[in-house]
Amino acid sequence: MSEKKRVLYVCTESHTERVFAPGKYEEMLGLFDVTANNGDATWSSEDVAERAQGMDAIITGWGAPKMIPEIFEAAPDLQIIAHSAGSVHGLISDEIARDYILPRDITVFSANGAIAANVAESAVGMLLMTMRHWVHFSNFIHETPHWRSSFYDFNGKFLLGSTVGIVSASKVGRWVIRLLQPWQCEILVYDPYLSDEDAAEMGVEKVELNELFQRSDHVTVHAPRLPSTENMIGVEQLSLLRDGATLVNTSRGSVIDHEALFRHAQARRIHVCLDVTAPEPLEPASRFRQLDNVIITPHVSGSGYYGYFLIGEMTVQALLDRFAGKPVDGAVPMDRFDTIA
Repeated sequence: MSEKKRVLYVCTESHTERVFAPGKYEEMLGLFDVTANNGDATWSSEDVAERAQGMDAIITGWGAPKMIPEIFEAAPDLQIIAHSAGSVHGLISDEIARDYILPRDITVFSANGAIAANVAESAVGMLLMTMRHWVHFSNFIHETPHWRSSFYDFNGKFLLGSTVGIVSASKVGRWVIRLLQPWQCEILVYDPYLSDEDAAEMGVEKVELNELFQRSDHVTVHAPRLPSTENMIGVEQLSLLRDGATLVNTSRGSVIDHEALFRHAQARRIHVCLDVTAPEPLEPASRFRQLDNVIITPHVSGSGYYGYFLIGEMTVQALLDRFAGKPVDGAVPMDRFDTIA
């Protein structure tokens, strides 16, 4: 029988309870020789380095410390860093990627594909909620003696049969595409990294950003926060949105020029739902808080009990696949580390 691979589990007990379904963590303990953080005290980078000697894998999560050179020097046989959370940019610096990850061909896994399921569910729900004005109607009935508001368009262009623009075919964007299938939507995608072959396979039309805004009834944004995406959606794109259109952002607030967005929302041309803002949180005096056609939620689209359990499942599978020499679903493309969220 082959010797079990050695795994350093950095995460706290509270993190474990959130991302592992009952029994899944115990299954992992049986599969590997695990050295675990059996408490709720967060380890420092130096703590990880002290325990990394001889490890084949390190599992990190929310709140995990940054990877430092001493960790890699202590673990010359390290094959994979499995991040049981989302972005790895807070975990791995450009220097660590350049000096250790890439030269040693260490796989970096992110469970953002699991979190994407929660965000996609939220995005579709927010599209429906915003275009059908459910929040407005509820508030109207609670706050006035009246029954129906003139805000409602009984012949509105809702989701069924509509044209939906998706900004970025990220993992979230691809989940959204799958979830939209029952509504028979025409789906437009803007993503400079999306190949024609992938677009055809997903059954979407690849278009430029301005065309997407011009043709869409509804737009949902899933672009990463990068220097190249700062205020990517501004006056030009928002002016192209047709009257009555819906705009949902569950990605990062910085992707949308908020000054331009306020002007279009204030004119009541469009209906908006923001799970992310710039700044975040919005200051108490923010003008967006005064607009009843702008729904604001406090960056909660990624949360979800069952979706979180996918994180633990994908993390264990990533280890199994890496140790078996198979492709790892969720592997971060470290050769283009500067272009990912």
